Amino acid sequence: MGRLVIECLSRPVRWRRLARAVYKLLGQRERLRAELVFLGEDEMARLNSMARHVDKVTDVLSFPSLDGIRGRVVTAAEFPYETERSFVYLGSIAICEKRAAEQAEEYGHSAEREIDYLLLHGLLHLFGYDHMNDRDKGEMRALEKAVMEKLYPEKKA
Repeated sequence: MGRLVIECLSRPVRWRRLARAVYKLLGQRERLRAELVFLGEDEMARLNSMARHVDKVTDVLSFPSLDGIRGRVVTAAEFPYETERSFVYLGSIAICEKRAAEQAEEYGHSAEREIDYLLLHGLLHLFGYDHMNDRDKGEMRALEKAVMEKLYPEKKA
């Protein structure tokens, strides 16, 4: 049976509901794995500069390991070199916890909710979604909204 596992060495696992919602929404069936790390502002700014050539702190960065999977079901057979212990590795997500806390305050919700949103955003990037044009941005935002409404039904995403 498939599932999406989010590995974070610095935190106890608390993202099972989010992972399950994304997995189900995207129609996945394989065992999938993503890595999550929390970084300070200096580390995040340095990583953002190296990865995107943007010299400032950002809230979330994603580093997908698979290409061409947007809107598709991921299979271990298609990505044997990204499969370890029967899990297909999707990639890594880095979140700046301080930036997440600032945004949570700005938007008037909890830091936990903001981190959930940033993790969701990062996961969708790992699955090949982006927001480079209006059409793609609309598709990604609709997926984010669907998951956030499942996780936080009392509030509109």
